[in-house]
Amino acid sequence: MKLSYPATAEDYRARARARLPRFLFDYLDGGATDEQTLRANETEWDGIKLRQRVLIDVDQVDTTSTLAGETCDMPVVLAPLGLAGMMARRGEVQAARSAEAAGIPFTLSTVGICPVEEVQTSVSRAAWFQLYMIRDRARIEALLDKAWAAGCRTLVFTVDLPQPGMRHRDFRNGLSSSGARAKALKAVQLLSRPGWLWDVAVRGGPLNFGNLSDVVPNAGDLDAFKSWIDAQFDPTVTWADIEWLRRHWKGTLLLKGILDGEDARQAVSVGADGIIVSNHGGRQLDGVASGASKLPEIVAAVGSETELLVDGGIRSGVDIFRALALGARGVMIGRPWAWALAGGGEAGLNNLLASLQQELRLAMTLTGVTRIADIGTDQLDRNSNPEPGKLGEQQ
Repeated sequence: MKLSYPATAEDYRARARARLPRFLFDYLDGGATDEQTLRANETEWDGIKLRQRVLIDVDQVDTTSTLAGETCDMPVVLAPLGLAGMMARRGEVQAARSAEAAGIPFTLSTVGICPVEEVQTSVSRAAWFQLYMIRDRARIEALLDKAWAAGCRTLVFTVDLPQPGMRHRDFRNGLSSSGARAKALKAVQLLSRPGWLWDVAVRGGPLNFGNLSDVVPNAGDLDAFKSWIDAQFDPTVTWADIEWLRRHWKGTLLLKGILDGEDARQAVSVGADGIIVSNHGGRQLDGVASGASKLPEIVAAVGSETELLVDGGIRSGVDIFRALALGARGVMIGRPWAWALAGGGEAGLNNLLASLQQELRLAMTLTGVTRIADIGTDQLDRNSNPEPGKLGEQQ
């Protein structure tokens, strides 16, 4: 692979900052409260050291794997992102095409801009569909039927959202508030990005919540949508509701937002086919542990019983390798794909995904493994890392 600029997720982050209205960039970039967990998600991958090996035949390195029963060219899934269609023109469609070209799954958020039907008609590979529990159970059933009819067979159900986190950047920018001040702030920020206005808002319209446009009053109005969704968050949800969901969804069910070994065991007991170890990208409860530090605990609890993925702070192919070495079957990436799409369009995302695969391939080469299935704790530096079961105790 020939390297080019932008080359990394951080390169694309800088471009996204320059191109997006501030309230959209901060919505994508920010986390809850003081953003301690947001920062830890990245830095705690850095503390996991790899074991370099030499003079091993690594001529045929293969990054292919299987996730949720699907063959993938690398063990990566594009995570669900709300408002992704505002990061670039018809952003979910572009991301789905890029994921298909890279041979990996794309996950569509319920609160994305493009409806599932539009996404599915743009690709031949079935998207994964993300949903969370809302008070209107009839609406949940309708969305499940809608996703199934469009061809989706893997459901990513987010379980760590009984209430939205305290995201102060959104309040400062007027995204999570209403009234004259909030409207003025957003208007000024929009006018400061005429290129985005023309390409995304004008050429890429309509900017409404496609999967919910039939139930949300004025679905193109962010304030109206926020009021509706705030009223729909359901803090009464329990494991019994997941059992109800399991009965209604005929395909693969992955629970996203598990961060505790006991919860992981409960997820397996109610019939989840897989678990995504996640703290919602540091956007829910600040001060909770990172995915990197909690992954070993959950691997120890249920790793032999179910398929585990992890997200949060993964920025490179080396981070992907670290997650696999700790016991994950694969990873989800969120912000990096949106930064690449916002900063470079579909071509930018294609480039980022190719770069991640090459970084993963190189990490495999220099640790002496040729297959994804062979990556494990033997590829971790025993003298630099805590014991696998104690990785969560890192400072």
